[in-house]
Amino acid sequence: MKDLAAEAGLVGAVQTSVQDAQHLPRYFARCFSVAQAMRAGRLDIRLPDGRVFRAQGRAAGIEAELHIHDTEVFARLVREGYLGFCEAYLDGGWSTPDLQAFLDLLSDDNDAIYCGYPGQKIAQLYERIRFWFKRNSKEQARRNIEYHYDLGNDFYALWLDDTMTYSSAVFETGTESHEAAQREKYRRMVDAMGVKPGDHVLEIGCGWGGFAEYAAGERGLRITGLTISPSQLEYAQKRMAKAGLSDLVTLKLQDYRDETGQYDGVASIEMFEAVGEKYWPVFFDTLRARLKPGARATLQIITVEDRRFESYRKDIDFIQKYIFPGGMLPGPSVLRQQVARAGLQEVGSVEFGQSYSETLRRWHATFNEKWPEIAAMGFDARFRRMWNFYLTSCAAAFKGGSCDVTQITIARPG
Repeated sequence: MKDLAAEAGLVGAVQTSVQDAQHLPRYFARCFSVAQAMRAGRLDIRLPDGRVFRAQGRAAGIEAELHIHDTEVFARLVREGYLGFCEAYLDGGWSTPDLQAFLDLLSDDNDAIYCGYPGQKIAQLYERIRFWFKRNSKEQARRNIEYHYDLGNDFYALWLDDTMTYSSAVFETGTESHEAAQREKYRRMVDAMGVKPGDHVLEIGCGWGGFAEYAAGERGLRITGLTISPSQLEYAQKRMAKAGLSDLVTLKLQDYRDETGQYDGVASIEMFEAVGEKYWPVFFDTLRARLKPGARATLQIITVEDRRFESYRKDIDFIQKYIFPGGMLPGPSVLRQQVARAGLQEVGSVEFGQSYSETLRRWHATFNEKWPEIAAMGFDARFRRMWNFYLTSCAAAFKGGSCDVTQITIARPG
C-alpha cells in the first residue's frame, strides 16, 4: 500500500498516538482510540489538514486508508455509531481509495471498531421506531419490495449476469463465469428438493424468472412463481414466453400468504430476508400447508452469526434503512427453531458465504463499469456511493463470517 505521509509531503510525520497532537478535530481522539483497539490490520487516517494518524492492529492484516473531508464525521460516529458513519460517506464526509479493502478491514474480526460508540443508542431507538412502521403486513411488504426492485429492470440488467439473478451464486472454483455459478445454484436446489420431471413446484419470490426458466426448461418441472413486484412480473412473463415455457410456468402478482393448494416442492431464493421477524411463523406455517406430505422445500437464506443475532435484531443497520426496508436476517439457531416449531423436519443444509462474497465483488465491479449508463438513467453520485457501500459492506460481511448464506432443505412429514 502506498505511504500516505510520503504522498502528502509529511515523511516521518505519521503519528501513531494523539497524546501530543494539537488542534485535533472534535471527538477525533476518542474515535482514534477505538480504531487502535483493532485486532489485525492497519488503518491510515488522513485529516483535512494533511496530518496522517495510523492505527495498527496487533497482527498483520488488511491495510486501508481513510480520507476525512469533513471533521463532523467524528461527531456523527460518536453520536450515531456505525450508521452515522455510513451516512457520512453518503454525504461525502469521508472517502477511501479502496472501499472494499476498508470494509474488509472493519469486518476482519475487528469487533472493537463496531462496539466502541455508546452514544449511538438514541439514534438506534429512533431508527428502530422507523423500522417498526415498515413491518411486513401484506401492503407494507409490497411497498418495501417496490422500493428496491422497482428501480427498473433496465437498471438491474446492466450489472447482473445474463441469468438476471439477484442472489448468491455457488462458485466451485472461483474461476467459472458468473452465469455458470448461478446455474450451479439452481441445479443444487432442484436436486435437494428431490423432484422429477412433471412435478409441480411453487417458487416464493420468483424475481426475474431465472430459477423458473432453468427448472422448467432444463429439468421439466411445472412452476408456479409468486412475486409482489409488478416490474419483475412483467419481465419474467416476457422471458417465459420468449423461451417457449409459458405452458409450464405460471407467474402471479401475489403475496405468498394468499397462495392455496399443495405442491411437490417449494423453492425460495433469498426471499425470506424480506419476510420480517414478526411473520416468520406465518411463513413456515404457510410452507407446511403448501407442501404435500413427504414433499421438500429448499430455501436459500442469508443468516447472521448466532452470537451477533440479539444485538443485530435490536439495531437498524445501513442495509435495513437504505436498501431493504423491513428486512430482517435470522441466526442459524433461530431459523432452525422456526422450522421445528412449524412441524417441519430439516433434511440438510449447505453453507457458502464465500461464494456470496465473490458474487458481490463481481456485482460491484460491473456496477462501476456500467456507471456511465446507470447515471444516464438519472441516478446521481449519492446513489452511486449508497450502492457501492451496500455491495462492498455485504461482501466484507460474508468474507469475515459475520453473515453466511445457506441452502436449507426441509420436509413436511408424511
